[in-house]
Amino acid sequence: MLKTLTEVSNTFDYEQYLQAQLHGKPQSINAYDECCGRYADTNKVALIWEVLNGYAISYTFKELDLLSAKLANHFKSIGIKPGQCVAGLLSRTPELLITILATWRIGAIYQPMFTAFESKAIAHRINTAQTQLIVTNLNQRTKLNNLHIKHIITVNASSEGYTNDADFWTVLNQQSDIFEPVSQTFEDNFLMMFTSGTTGLPKSVPVPLKAIAAFKSYMLYAVDLRNDDSFWNLADPGWAYGLYYGITGPLSLGNTIILNEKNFTVDNAIETIKKYKVTNLAGSPTAFRLLFGFKEQIDLNIKSHLRVVSSAGEPLTPEVINWFKNDLDVNIYDQYGQTELGMVIGNHHALSHHVKIGSAGFAIPGHRFAVLDEQYQEVGIGQSGVLAIDTEHSPLFWFKGYDGHNRKSFVGKYYITGDTVSINAFGGIDFIGRNDDVITTSGYRVGPFDIESTLLECDEVLESAVIGKPDPTRTEIIKAFVVLKPHITANDELKDKLQEYVRNRLSKHAYPREIEFIQELPKTPSGKIQRNVLKNEEIQKMQELSYCS
Repeated sequence: MLKTLTEVSNTFDYEQYLQAQLHGKPQSINAYDECCGRYADTNKVALIWEVLNGYAISYTFKELDLLSAKLANHFKSIGIKPGQCVAGLLSRTPELLITILATWRIGAIYQPMFTAFESKAIAHRINTAQTQLIVTNLNQRTKLNNLHIKHIITVNASSEGYTNDADFWTVLNQQSDIFEPVSQTFEDNFLMMFTSGTTGLPKSVPVPLKAIAAFKSYMLYAVDLRNDDSFWNLADPGWAYGLYYGITGPLSLGNTIILNEKNFTVDNAIETIKKYKVTNLAGSPTAFRLLFGFKEQIDLNIKSHLRVVSSAGEPLTPEVINWFKNDLDVNIYDQYGQTELGMVIGNHHALSHHVKIGSAGFAIPGHRFAVLDEQYQEVGIGQSGVLAIDTEHSPLFWFKGYDGHNRKSFVGKYYITGDTVSINAFGGIDFIGRNDDVITTSGYRVGPFDIESTLLECDEVLESAVIGKPDPTRTEIIKAFVVLKPHITANDELKDKLQEYVRNRLSKHAYPREIEFIQELPKTPSGKIQRNVLKNEEIQKMQELSYCS
């Protein structure tokens, strides 16, 4: 029988938790040791690599121990020191994981680079972090041609004539497979993340080693990762959710991870879930919305082994949640976090509590949230405000500030998330939207998610995004951007149908007065809908019309 969330949260003992979960101690710890070294004496598989051409290769913790030691020795030989940044501009391959482990082993800081980044995005990140070394492959190498970077290691460099680059496997195999991990403290950084940059240049988020303990709390309680699980996180390790909870979290618990080199498609995802009889699945709402949108293609036999599913990034719509439950016989739970926090709120697969469809859930043990009004005073059940983390009562909280010192997102003891939420009748969090996403129309404050969710109930709709379009009479009117399923034709009759459906299903005031059909929604590289892009485009159109008139 599951323990209750209340029981675990009320009895959470930080010191006992650290002793039980970490191999090291706050004054003597190494991320490589937590995620690989401690399991190197076992024969357990650490990595399954699904190769582009369809076959798979496995690596044990012991094999990764030896390979990362060799690469760590090379890093040291070229002068990489503890506390310096090493970036990985790599696809989901073994070289990526070996680079991460070797970086941690020498006490350096791993910096992920999403492979969809172009030169400008890369340059901003390496200049900000003063990155000393980039490890990349031939597909990505041209992006670095005009950048100033001290060291570049390229997979198969010699085959394409990059004579100034070190060749990954050549330099690795020249080194000893013995390297003693550098001892560090909880306050030393081991990851250098960047915010997604939806409103301005991305800001750096140094992640201290203390965060490993917080990552494990999420994996244990919310994801319910068990020793016998076949686990797959769909998220790319170039971003926080994929790196925190697709690599660091599961490896720190001794679990096998899957790196699938193929790009995400519904068919590829289902094929991988079937092949490895995945029991525990995690990913972004974008992926799960696509699975639901093409549900006719899904092999329902996966429900024979799929045990739990976790979603993070944006709230899931009720129809997606109900489809997983009714058709696949599995609970898919919403969970909430940020790059700056990791995951801090969620519906917990491993703990018993009331689960309200559409709610982000409750604080993950080791954290306490609060909802604050405009005067930064805590509000109670039924009230809305900005979501904050009470840092004084959150022993697993680890964020030190942007660039490691900029604390503009802090007010007193609170970290301010910038998300508007309400506390529901059960004491959990209902997500309303980013402060910038909330719509004010005719005196009402409306979150976009309810409208988007209602639109997705219509069989014709694949995706939707809702914004507030400036209006002189109503302050804003609600406008919906809708992506239709491939076989559906856009026309005025369909617009009328969708508008009427939302009016009757949701509210007479919270329906889209305008609907525009588009081919695809703008998204961040990590898959979050960029409503601010759509809104800014509308404002620009209005300004141009005003100028012309």
